[in-house]
This record gives sequence, C-alpha cells and structure tokens, in this order.
Amino acid sequence: MSFPEWSDVAADLVATAAGRAPADTVITNGQWVNVHTREVLAGHSLAIRHGRIAAVAPDLAYCIGEATEVIDAKGRFMIPGLCDGHMHIESGMLTPAEFARAVIPHGTTTIFHDPHEIANVLGLTGVRLMRDEAMMQPINIFTQVPSCAPSAPGLETTGAEITPADVEEAMGWDGVIGLGEMMNFPGVTAGDPKMLAEIAATQRAGKTVGGHYASPDLGPAFAAYVAGGPADDHEGVAEADAIARTRQGMRAMLRLGSAWYDVEAQITAITEKGLDPRNFILCTDDCHSGTLIHDGHMNRVVRHAIACGCDPLIALQMATVNTATHFGLERELGSLTPGRRADVILTSDLTELPIEMVMARGQIVAEAGEVKVDCPHLDWPSEARQTVHLGKVLEAADFEVAAPDGANSVTANVIGVVENQAPTKALKADLPVIDGVVEGEGDACQIALVERHQATGGVVNAFVSGFGYEGPVAMASTVAHDSHHMIVVGTDRAHMAMAANRLAEVGGGVTLFRDGAEQALVELPIAGLMSDQPAAEVAAKAEALGHAMKAAGCTLNNAYMQHSLLALVVIPELRISDLGLVDVRTFEFVPVIEPKT
Repeated sequence: MSFPEWSDVAADLVATAAGRAPADTVITNGQWVNVHTREVLAGHSLAIRHGRIAAVAPDLAYCIGEATEVIDAKGRFMIPGLCDGHMHIESGMLTPAEFARAVIPHGTTTIFHDPHEIANVLGLTGVRLMRDEAMMQPINIFTQVPSCAPSAPGLETTGAEITPADVEEAMGWDGVIGLGEMMNFPGVTAGDPKMLAEIAATQRAGKTVGGHYASPDLGPAFAAYVAGGPADDHEGVAEADAIARTRQGMRAMLRLGSAWYDVEAQITAITEKGLDPRNFILCTDDCHSGTLIHDGHMNRVVRHAIACGCDPLIALQMATVNTATHFGLERELGSLTPGRRADVILTSDLTELPIEMVMARGQIVAEAGEVKVDCPHLDWPSEARQTVHLGKVLEAADFEVAAPDGANSVTANVIGVVENQAPTKALKADLPVIDGVVEGEGDACQIALVERHQATGGVVNAFVSGFGYEGPVAMASTVAHDSHHMIVVGTDRAHMAMAANRLAEVGGGVTLFRDGAEQALVELPIAGLMSDQPAAEVAAKAEALGHAMKAAGCTLNNAYMQHSLLALVVIPELRISDLGLVDVRTFEFVPVIEPKT
C-alpha cells in the first residue's frame, strides 16, 4: 500500500501547522505521551494531514476546517503505535495480510520482520513474495533480508540458499530495511567471507544489520562478533547479556514470544543497574496465532515489561521510538511528533494498556478490538503452495534406530527440551534394544528429521526428552526452524509414518496422531509454513492441536514451539538436522548411539 514520502507533502504539513490549511483529522482533548522527553502532557490535540502528523499542541482549533474529522480523545492517553523490532511473520502460521489483521487491534502499527523461514524453502523468490504482501498492508511492515539460509552451512541442507549477491540485490528493493539476524555467529567470529560480504553489502546500503549471538561466551568470541557488524541482539537470557551488548554499542532486544520469556531476566539492567534505556528494544521474535488472538502482541510485551518493574513510559519508549531510531526511522515513525506517520493509539490506562482505538497512517484501523480496514492478500503462486516432497510413502521401518550388533542396551545422546527457552540440553540416556532396534524408554522418545525439499526420501532418527507423551502417539510438523524439513516426534514408529505421510498429503502443516487416528491438523499450504485463512480459524486449529498434545501427556508450555525449534542448529546445545545430530556447542556432528569404550 503506497504512502506519500514526507517530501511529497511537506508543504501541506507546514501549511496546516501554520494555520493556512485545514487538517484532515484532529484528535482533541488527549493526554500526549511524548516518548522523546518521557512526559505525559494533558490537554493536547494532534493534527493530521496526508496520514502524517502536522502539529501537536494544547489548542489546534485553528487547524479545523469544514471537512476536518474531529476525534474527541475524552482525556485518554495518546501514545505512538507499537513497533515490533524483531520477529518472523511465518511463526504465526499466517501470511503477512492475516498477521496484520491479527495484530492491528492490539496496537501494532510497525513490524520489522525477517522472512528467513520462507527463504529456507523458496530462497529470494519467497522473500520477495513476503515483501510484496507486506507492502500491501495498511500498517508498516519492513522486511529484513535473511542472512543465513542455511543457518549453519555444512550442518544442514535447505530448500534454497541466500547468497551475498542476493543480499546486495535485495538491499535495493523498496520496503527492505536491513539484514536479518546473523545467526551464523561462529562464521562471523571466524571471519567467514560470505557472512562478512552480506554484512558489508548491508552497510554499504546504509541499512541495519540484525544480530543473533546465541552463546553464553562473552569473551573474545563475542568481541569478534560485535566487530563483525551486527547492531542488535535478541538472544540474551540474563542481565549480563543485556549489559554486555549495550556496553559494546549494540541494542539489546528483549523478547517475549509465545515460548520465550527473556524480558524479566534482563530488564533489571534498567530497573536495578540503571543503564540508559534508550539502548533497549522490546520484541516478540516468535508468536503463534493463538497468542495473537487471545493474549495480544506488542501490547502484551509492554504490559509484561511494566509488570517486571519497568516504568510505563520507559517500556513505551522500548516499543516505539527506540525501535524506530535503531532502524534509522526516527524522523518517520515511533513518536507523536510533526512529520511522522500518524500511527496513534488511544488508551485509558498506561499500565494495563487497553487498546481502545488504533490509527495507522492517519486512518482508523481498529476500534474496540475490531479491525476497520481491509488487509489485502497476494495471489500466492503454485510453486509456493507445493513444497512438501518426500520422494516416497514412509513406513514404520524408516524410523528405526539400529543398535550395534549383539547389544542389549545402548547409551544414546538425547535432545533435552527446556521449557520456555530456545536452548536445549545435551543429555544421555540408557535405552533398551529389542530385536536389534533401539527403543525409547521413560521420557525419551524418538525424533526424526524427514527431508522434504528434494524428495530424497532421507530420514535421520534420534531421541528427545521433555514432551512426556504417553501411549502410541506422534506429532509431525513442516515448520522446522530453520531448514524447514519435517520434524516428527513420537513414541511409536507406525504413528510417526502416518503423521509424516499425512503432511505430504495436505501440502504441509502440523498433525498429531494418537491411538491410530488423527487427533488434530493445522494445514499450512503456503511453503509448508503459513495459512492464508483468518488468524482466528488458524488459532482454533492450533488450540485443538495444543489440547491433543496435552491429552497425549504433554504438559510443556507452548510445546509446539519447542517442537518446531528442534532442528535449529545455531542454538545450543543439541539439535537434529537432515545430516545428523549436531552438538551446537562445538558445531560438530555427534553419534546418536555412543560407541562402547
């Protein structure tokens, strides 16, 4: 959706502010929350022309003409529209249009998204498709070019790759704001030419390099990563992480997603240590559709930061002007000041933050939780809808883990899921052998990575603990960050085959089989990652999936998110890929079964 540049309307903005021409809209009788000065100024009005703010003052009656729309704020707070500084639209299982429709009632008017999920499936073509639909929306959705597809070269195989030439090309596209999270932090610290070339192309374009340093090592490796160019990082999980990043000139992005609760542990850098809050940004990273429908989006993150002891005005800065400044857009959005896009929220409480009216680019887009505008859809081509290629019909035998000859039991390396965190644990378990095949036992069940891009028929098998499944059950998903092959977790190999084949049949998604029958299905036909159905419908199916997981014995919070990240070979400690089991602490393959010593 096109929006005029400031230079195209500057003369009209000046004329309105000076009283020579009427405003299109004037909001009166509001409390102006100024995020530049961290003040609340009662009895103010706001004049809008061509979707931008022309003036903010106690009395703007002189801007009101016969055709001016006047909105009485009735003493409510006028705050800037909320910005999500780092996220992946695909994680909501929604297209950009349906994601926009879901978050608009929650006051999100700006998103900085990294479509590296679809990049791993469709390459630069997928990135362009996401960018195209994003730019059609009534809110601001800026695209970061994925930096790491694959996320860890040599440790996984993706459906497509992003090259430095791709990055350089995409930096010239409208709507592109920078480089997506640089997940290959070992590559940056080692001076990998490809990673540095992508960063250089971004900096030559004058755009922002996103970071992703998923390591507790804050020594020379961290220093090398910062020297490599990433300007922010959202992988911190402790106060020391936030402090280290901001001291080195990075912005610390504190995330609260559907499964990641990293704000509380880090916000003490502000609330207790007294660090300058302008170097901190709030973000979601990954939010599924159920969270968006039932709990909110950036309004949820701001409320959470406040509940963790953050001053409400500081929390708002971290979700508005701080984010805009970081991406070089401080003159364009992030505050209610002249020249900026008129992205405005009316709320009656700065702590609970009820979102009572939302305006984007001077247009009312939501009121009382109801969306008031259209969110246009792209006509997604067939190549984006036909992406699950297994090469064969899978059988139970494809999921067997063969034991060494003559073994009655083995010691297995097991992926340990950690509730509410992205990292896993590298565990070991003694498992029984029956008829030459290793069997799961106790909380250790099977996990498989099924190749789905090149129809190789490949299946890599291993073990995982933490889901708590009981009885014959299996869950499969074509959302498998970041390579997005297919992850299958189960207690029974026949059920694992049924689940995998079902997803091939429907073109991607998530399914759970139990006691020989399908219990839940979320169809994700676009790249095996997204649905173009309304968020409420997708959320209902996702909720049914959650209930099915619980009925099967799983009690983890947001267990689906944990499931979908088990192939993310850039976050410690242990992950699975289409090439084997990866120890992310050393970035080396490890055997599923430990050899006898």
